[in-house]
Amino acid sequence: MNRSITSHSRYCLLYNLGLTPYIDALEWQRSLLQERIKNPNLEDVLILLEHPPVYTLGQGATPEFLKFDLDNNTYSVYRVERGGEVTYHCPGQLVGYPILNLQRYRQDLHWYLRQLEEVLIRALARYGLEGERITGFTGVWVQGRKVAAIGIKVSRWITMHGFALNVCPDMTGFERIVPCGISDKPVGCLAELIPGITCDEVRANIAQSFAEVFDVELVTADPHGNLPTIKV
Repeated sequence: MNRSITSHSRYCLLYNLGLTPYIDALEWQRSLLQERIKNPNLEDVLILLEHPPVYTLGQGATPEFLKFDLDNNTYSVYRVERGGEVTYHCPGQLVGYPILNLQRYRQDLHWYLRQLEEVLIRALARYGLEGERITGFTGVWVQGRKVAAIGIKVSRWITMHGFALNVCPDMTGFERIVPCGISDKPVGCLAELIPGITCDEVRANIAQSFAEVFDVELVTADPHGNLPTIKV
């Protein structure tokens, strides 16, 4: 049974998942969002996971940024309701899906995007890396290479979708697309700068940075559905 928290509480359930099929995570996000539209007092959620190889296109994305035939290919491709162009997910990339009620924070989508960037920038700083924003674009760059993409959907001020940080992925999958529709700025990953880095160790840094930026207490939840005891 879902539990609700009082409006003054700043708890956020943290689900740490392993390799999860994209469609399963998408359907779960949609379910969480609809539950919170019906009952805005339900807990906020942060899901951290990895996906098997998959390409996704935002709701307004154009196929011209794909370097393969969309109607005749062997790749998993989904068009979804987030903003942005085509992106690629695969093992070694840490994906975060915050399901937040922005009425508890600020009802401002630009603010929310900058906060997600700030989460990533702070996490990178823990490794001595300087994450950068580029005016006119969404995401985070390190030494001129884009290491994190962001794409969101908000309904009734409830968020879904989120961010993807390239930790140690097989980068060849990005060669089949123009990532995020940006042709003149290369993508990169943390492993190019920190050999041996893994998603498992980055999870804790992302979670800590998320808690700081959004001023929440993360409560680890059972991915099988058993919610933890929350003191309100």
